[in-house]
Amino acid sequence: MHLPAIPRRVKIGDAAAFTGTTPRAIRHYHAIGLLAEPQRGADNRRRYGYDDMIRLLWIRKMADAGIPLDDIRTTFAGATDIEQSLARLEESLTAKAAAIERQRSAVRHLRESGSPLGLLSPLVTGRLLRHVPPEALRPADLDTLLVTERIFGPLGAAVQAERFIVLAIRPDLRAEDDRLAEAEAALDDSVSPDDPRVDALARRRCAHETALLSASENAELEEERDDLFEQYDETADEDQSETTMSAAKAVGKMPYDFSAARIRYEERAFELLHAQQHGDTPHELKA
Repeated sequence: MHLPAIPRRVKIGDAAAFTGTTPRAIRHYHAIGLLAEPQRGADNRRRYGYDDMIRLLWIRKMADAGIPLDDIRTTFAGATDIEQSLARLEESLTAKAAAIERQRSAVRHLRESGSPLGLLSPLVTGRLLRHVPPEALRPADLDTLLVTERIFGPLGAAVQAERFIVLAIRPDLRAEDDRLAEAEAALDDSVSPDDPRVDALARRRCAHETALLSASENAELEEERDDLFEQYDETADEDQSETTMSAAKAVGKMPYDFSAARIRYEERAFELLHAQQHGDTPHELKA
């Protein structure tokens, strides 16, 4: 039996093909001192021997494991601080694995819900789906929850979710919510902030929010709300995949294109709700 011709040395293209890398990468290894550059032959081309190939194979293995090239060089140099590098690498890989698992979970929830609802925090989606089907929620509802989750985190959005649960199961309150939204949109730049309609609409909004709160208490959602805090403690690490921001900071970064009248309306509605919740009736809040 005759063996095929066995080369004593191979060109860079053959070396790259065998070790699963590229000639460009090998040249980079030479440039950074990771692989000694072999002498060129009479044809001015590099030729790689057995030891070069072994080193290239180990470089490839370590690079595939995610070890940075500088740390690979440290490993070959026999330095003792490689353990620290590997510890950092392991932490990084653990974090990446957790991120991938969060992505898988989001995709799974998206498939199960069949709507963007599945991309919100499990704390939010779980609460909504316990009470209403995805099709009962409007895109605008999900948009609002998305913004709330960004500012106040999953817990804040999960608490707010009961508003949309009530709207989904109470057609009368949904109808009033729609009427309010239409009236709010009419508070454009042609309306003065001192227009009596601003205060009147704010009072309607206060009454509506009070009715929503009462409905959530009747539906026993208030008791469920208390359980959210315990659930959040258990899933906080999973749900904090995105950094939230303070409400004050968010106000200056999230555009709503509100007119001066609309801003005054929002302020007035807040004043009325705050006074009602705290039992205050200062003169300026009376009808």
